[in-house]
Amino acid sequence: MRLGKLIPCAVLVAASYLHCAAHAAGADPWGAEVAKPRSDPASPAAKRPRKPAAKLDEGTGHLNLSGDRSATMARMELDGDVSVQVFTLPNPYRVIVDLTGTTVLSPPKPGSGFGLVERYHSGRFEAGKSRIVMETLGPVKATAFPISPGPNGAKVLEIALTPIPVNEFGQGTGAAPAAPAASEQPAAPEGGGISAGGVAPDFGAGLPGTAAPPPPARPVIVIDPGHGGIDPGAIGAENLFEKTIVMAVGEQLALALNAKDRYEVRLTRSADVFVALDQRVAFSRKNTANLFISLHADSLEQSSLSQSISGATVYTLSERASDEQARQMAEKENASDLLAGLSTSQGDNDEVKNILIDLMKRETASFSAEFAGVLRGSLGKSIQLSRDPMRSAAFKVLKQTHAPSVLIELGYMSNTGDAKRLNSPEWQKKVANAIANAVDAYFSSRTARAK
Repeated sequence: MRLGKLIPCAVLVAASYLHCAAHAAGADPWGAEVAKPRSDPASPAAKRPRKPAAKLDEGTGHLNLSGDRSATMARMELDGDVSVQVFTLPNPYRVIVDLTGTTVLSPPKPGSGFGLVERYHSGRFEAGKSRIVMETLGPVKATAFPISPGPNGAKVLEIALTPIPVNEFGQGTGAAPAAPAASEQPAAPEGGGISAGGVAPDFGAGLPGTAAPPPPARPVIVIDPGHGGIDPGAIGAENLFEKTIVMAVGEQLALALNAKDRYEVRLTRSADVFVALDQRVAFSRKNTANLFISLHADSLEQSSLSQSISGATVYTLSERASDEQARQMAEKENASDLLAGLSTSQGDNDEVKNILIDLMKRETASFSAEFAGVLRGSLGKSIQLSRDPMRSAAFKVLKQTHAPSVLIELGYMSNTGDAKRLNSPEWQKKVANAIANAVDAYFSSRTARAK
């Protein structure tokens, strides 16, 4: 999903109740302060007319925003013993609200922002933590007031958003402390692969002085169901989430490969949790993958083309995209970290490392292209392919020096026929078997050549 198209959403709460609202009096534009969450009725600000609340949803939980672009107040009613952390990030300007002790599920439908909030989304960020990401119209100051008692025993959190100058915002107040590296993290609960956090890109793989892990007895296949948690991916008709579709296909693919009893199969996530792009690559390297398969489902923003374009596409890594559509697709997929409220890290500029990495990429690139060709043939026998089923672009998740990697867009969520097929358990099993057969053919060919 493109960052510029973040889906505002209703906030559903499992085991806890989350009700979001906002109340704000007017203030001077870009730089004014909101002194209190509840204005004195006698104050000049309180006498100004307020805009009516923008009611976005009437479900179990809902978010209302009121005020204007001079000041916006977010009001959240929380159940239980919930801890809250609020911070801001630039590029794009975002206000991040982390809630520990409650589970905020992904949005049931798109909506729109209000006041200083242009758009927002929410969902599970990692085990035990949910996140709300509000993309704002410009740099803002986010002032979180102490949690106070609310109606019916709820606890009320109020966050005042006021515009500030760009130079005062700087890099924002900064993200929460990064999680430990993937190699240091304990297993996530509920079989959830690895949880989100800051993991350095895979720049050290295979460099002199880096001890390589012992080779596994059988080929290791890493299956990477895209998106997850706070990042739903593309959304199709009837609130069909990309993250749900690719998780179902990933589980079917794991079953199909395990049934062959010749591979070690690992999933980057096996629950509805967010996993950062760098962590997916780090997980693949930690598990000494021999093949990396990332699963996604495409979507077109142009409604005029949505019903005429369908079918699956296989992508490989290339610094220069094969065409404009491939470039746009990589741009959308690479925005996952920003969607989840992470700040992007700068790559290692060490010249020697970059040269060695480039040499290793050439070898893995040829193997990736080989597997992509085999995969195209196998998929073409079972499901519909797109008009141009072999493409390439600079997908971050495919920038792996240690293993051949491909990204499969299983179909178009924006196409009615594709969406119906993607949501079919029979189709999901069929496409998983086709991918598993391609894996068999690829490794059989390599074994024959080695002999």
